[in-house]
Amino acid sequence: MARLVASFCQTGAVMDTLITILVIAFAIVAVGAVMLLGPKVRARRSGLPGDAGTGVDAGRSATGTIAPPEAGAGQPGTLAPAAEPAAPAAPEVERPPPSAGRMIKLRSRLARSQNAFGSALLSLLSSGKLDDETWEEIEEILITADMGAAPATQLVDRLRTEVKVAGTRDLTEVKALLKSDLLEQVNPDLDRTLHTEPHGDRPAVVLVVGVNGTGKTTTCGKLARVLIGDGQTVLLGAADTFRAAAADQLETWGSRVGAKTVRADREGADPASVAFEAVSAGIADSVDTVIVDTAGRLHTKTGLMDELGKIKRVISKHGSVDEVLLVLDATTGQNGLRQARVFAEVVDITGIVLTKLDGTAKGGIVIAVQRELGVPVKLVGLGEGADDLAPFEPEAFVDALIG
Repeated sequence: MARLVASFCQTGAVMDTLITILVIAFAIVAVGAVMLLGPKVRARRSGLPGDAGTGVDAGRSATGTIAPPEAGAGQPGTLAPAAEPAAPAAPEVERPPPSAGRMIKLRSRLARSQNAFGSALLSLLSSGKLDDETWEEIEEILITADMGAAPATQLVDRLRTEVKVAGTRDLTEVKALLKSDLLEQVNPDLDRTLHTEPHGDRPAVVLVVGVNGTGKTTTCGKLARVLIGDGQTVLLGAADTFRAAAADQLETWGSRVGAKTVRADREGADPASVAFEAVSAGIADSVDTVIVDTAGRLHTKTGLMDELGKIKRVISKHGSVDEVLLVLDATTGQNGLRQARVFAEVVDITGIVLTKLDGTAKGGIVIAVQRELGVPVKLVGLGEGADDLAPFEPEAFVDALIG
């Protein structure tokens, strides 16, 4: 019995030893597995494929930016810092075409819109019957085209006498007579020069005015393109401080052709102050011309019209305002004339810009507004394109009227 107990104890000791050895071996295997698989597990948890050396996919940084491999090493790329975000590219500066010949190129658009007007006149004038009723119909066509009653009557009386004296119904001859009389009404002798040349170290100043919806801000941008196309330097003043969108729009126009825009830092700022700062900046930058956009004022708002007068007075502290251009929508007809009268009472209008002339058969507004204000139409808008603003040319205009 004593032997059996001693043998059992000896066997138990051996078993303890074997168990201890097995535990130690298992621990060594477990530690080795953790050391081998740990980086891969961490890499998978970070959402990136594992790499035994770096824990990051070869050639890719922790932010997903590809790092270039070392030159000549033939090894995957090393960890690289994230690239700085690229600065937005500066807008490409355009070079607009010169103003010379623009109206000739755009004349076909005007001719299409005026075709009914010219065709009706020529049809009546070349008919075999030119009685009182026919002449009244011709006069009615002219008045309907917004020429105005007085100039329409004057033109019809003169044309009637010329046709009678010439004794002709020939279309070519009648067309020549009509063209001559219309050209006289348009008055080709008016000075249509845009005064945009600098005065020594002071730039020329162009003030652009008009009511809401006539296209003043767009006209300012297009005028800048006209002048830059002719080789001048331009600065824009966003004195329409009641609409932030107007300043944004003007700045966009300027950036396309490399013209700086001076604007207020807040909506509702004093427009006269912005205009003054624009001219000051123009002097400092030695530009040729400063174009000042103003808010679209309803001509019934006396306070706003007074403010327009203030803008001109403040600008005049730098010197005289060279041009005050009134922008009128050609489609508004006689209402446009009423607007023109009120603006002329507040500021001395030096020229008219007629927009949307390509979209109306009422080209007679050119004659009517010149007679009303005694100032010339200097620019006309003949389309919606960036370069569709053209210096007004009486001969090309009359050719387009009668086709």
